[in-house]
Parts: sequence; structure tokens; C-alpha cells
Amino acid sequence: MSTLVHDLAHSRSGDKGNTSNVAVIAYDDAAWERLQRQLTAERVMAAYAHLAKGPVTRYEIPKLRALNFVIENALAGGVTRSLRLDPHGKSLSTIVLGIELED
Repeated sequence: MSTLVHDLAHSRSGDKGNTSNVAVIAYDDAAWERLQRQLTAERVMAAYAHLAKGPVTRYEIPKLRALNFVIENALAGGVTRSLRLDPHGKSLSTIVLGIELED
């Protein structure tokens, strides 16, 4: 049985222009350590490749047990230009939750 990010964390997302911001917050210390090791910027870029051109930058926030991913060129031009149903990218956090991790 594979483990999804969803099993270890919750997430939030937002926007600034054409950039999406996706935070992944671990439920506990063990989940935090695993996410820190396995949830790389490269894996996140691969998951968002159908929507975003990138690049993806990963920031660690250890005291919150969180990873913050800044995904550039992800919102089809941003709120005032995009024809997407979710130009703010609020629903984009669900994509990261579906990433499979190694056991």
C-alpha cells in the first residue's frame, strides 16, 4: 500500500500574480521527517507539470513542520488574465496531497 502526502499532512494554497504558493503542513514529527526527505521541489514540479511551467522553489519552516512550495508560471497569467475556473489557485493544494511517497 502506497503512502500519499494526504496521509501525512494537510495543505493550503494561494496566489500572487502568476505564482502559486502551496504549503504542506505535517501532522506530526515522523511525518515531517518523511516529507522533508521525500517531497522535493522536483517531485512537486512533476506533479504540477500539466499546469505550471515552473520553476518550483521549496522552503522549509521547521517550527511549523511545514514545507512551502513557490510554483512560478502556474496560474495562466494570474487572476486578471486567466480563463481558468480557479484563477487564484486555491484548489491547487489538492494536487500535492496526491503525490505518492516511497514506503
